[in-house]
Amino acid sequence: AQATDAGVNKATPALFAIADTPQKMLALGEERLAEMIRTIGLYRTKARNVIALSGRLIEKHGGEVPCDRDVLETLPGVGRKTANVVLNVAFGEPRIAVDTHIFRVANRTGLAPGKTPLAVEDGLEKRTPPGYKLNAHHWLILHGRYVCKARKPDCPVCVVADLCRYKAKTGPAEMIAAPADKPRSRNAGESGRGRRTADG
Repeated sequence: AQATDAGVNKATPALFAIADTPQKMLALGEERLAEMIRTIGLYRTKARNVIALSGRLIEKHGGEVPCDRDVLETLPGVGRKTANVVLNVAFGEPRIAVDTHIFRVANRTGLAPGKTPLAVEDGLEKRTPPGYKLNAHHWLILHGRYVCKARKPDCPVCVVADLCRYKAKTGPAEMIAAPADKPRSRNAGESGRGRRTADG
């Protein structure tokens, strides 16, 4: 929640253009890194962790990112959510990373209620069909960010409003009727007679 996509997307292109390996991050240094990621929340803490993490990757893992969650969580600044994101995005593992958006959506809707992110993660792991697990947390994040918003959820456009257990929801999604077929002209299609229609 401290780092918005807008802030991250603004900072990373220029950063990765000059420092896309642990070795290059170390060479960049903490102060310069901090200046380059100023658009990200808690940027000084993140810069410190990235430099420490880069050193650990070189020292313990040959400069490579490990693909084991327990090992990832030993790295500076890496918790379970970040580890799950890395495994999902970088290694294609069907992991569900619970951020504030997913935590809110899972609890509001009743999809996977829980008092902690781990409880929500466990619930989502059990309720999400295997074929959807790779993309599930991406979809839930988008739903939480743009529809099931923290302060003012947009319930009228929500596609699962009728299934949602949120007591304060503002109403179900409106059903939009399909347009009726227009009757064809009696003379449509007759050679040399009648008016031509859009179909003809």
